[in-house]
Amino acid sequence: MLQQVLAILALPIVQTTIWILVVTVGVILSVAFAVLFERKIIGWMQLRKGPNRVGSIFGIWPGVFQAFADVLKLLIKEVVVPTRANKFLFGLAPIIALVPALATWAVVPLSPDLVIADIDAGLLYVLALTSMGVYGVIIAGWAANSKYAFLGAMRSAAQIVAYEIAMGFALVGVVMAAGSLNLGDIVRQQAGGPLSWNVIWLFPLAVVYIISGVAETNRAPFDVAEGESEIVAGFHVEYSGIAFALFFLAEYANMLLISALTAVFFFGGWLSPFDGYLPQGSWLAQPSFLWLGVKISAFMFFYYWLRATFPRYRYDQIMRLGWKVLIPVTLVWIAVEGVMAYCKVGPWKVLAP
Repeated sequence: MLQQVLAILALPIVQTTIWILVVTVGVILSVAFAVLFERKIIGWMQLRKGPNRVGSIFGIWPGVFQAFADVLKLLIKEVVVPTRANKFLFGLAPIIALVPALATWAVVPLSPDLVIADIDAGLLYVLALTSMGVYGVIIAGWAANSKYAFLGAMRSAAQIVAYEIAMGFALVGVVMAAGSLNLGDIVRQQAGGPLSWNVIWLFPLAVVYIISGVAETNRAPFDVAEGESEIVAGFHVEYSGIAFALFFLAEYANMLLISALTAVFFFGGWLSPFDGYLPQGSWLAQPSFLWLGVKISAFMFFYYWLRATFPRYRYDQIMRLGWKVLIPVTLVWIAVEGVMAYCKVGPWKVLAP
């Protein structure tokens, strides 16, 4: 009996299913703690305590269970559907917003030996799924039959489309440097220490990608979904209870995803920053999920820092930055990359005969 169970567990489809569950549950738990960390970190920056009432660990970390209390509150609240709303699309929109944010993790290399789907066209898969999120925003705004929700959806959709173009052009430079669409190959191409990471030679594209990632996730200072003159929450103003929680979950899952992709594309992914500087046998020089987790945490902290520091931009400023600054920067640097590739310098030096 035990041998039969082990044989079933050894099947590729069973192992893949197990890792899908592990990654999905891990992302959801990370979202819960990311919300708590955000409130704690911004409270620290603003000289206040943040959540400090719900639970503690041996009296050391008050408020540690606040995220779970929030989830319980949203689960037991009533989901109110507007009378004239399209009920089917109203319920479908949060799912469309959340599913791509979770499904994209299938191709993210978490360690040298762990990736759920090691496909050669992984970058195209990422671009295809990340572009799906805009449909959840538009459908949520339209299906609610509210002019305020619809206005917020149009603002968010226009912003997402504008910055998605800049983000796509930035990734063209990554493909030129790596010579592959496979995310694992992109990480391995950066081996050799921090001076070999893509951020060194593709620094303008890395800056554009990070800024575009903040805008793609509708985070401050690019959270134009929030209507200053309308005093509403944007496209999800009519949502409540668990339906609203799904949008909240999608936003933070996308933050984690963009942080992970930034680390993979520009900062060596699971590669150690001590690679090439310490003896090969040292555990600090070994590639592992630990280093990817540290880099994701650093970029999440950057999200919180931006929110606590900068005021919200005007809509025209946001669109001008996307169309007139970031997209031209990416096009210029792609041309510069072409010159570097022709001259066999930077990441292309190893290709020289």
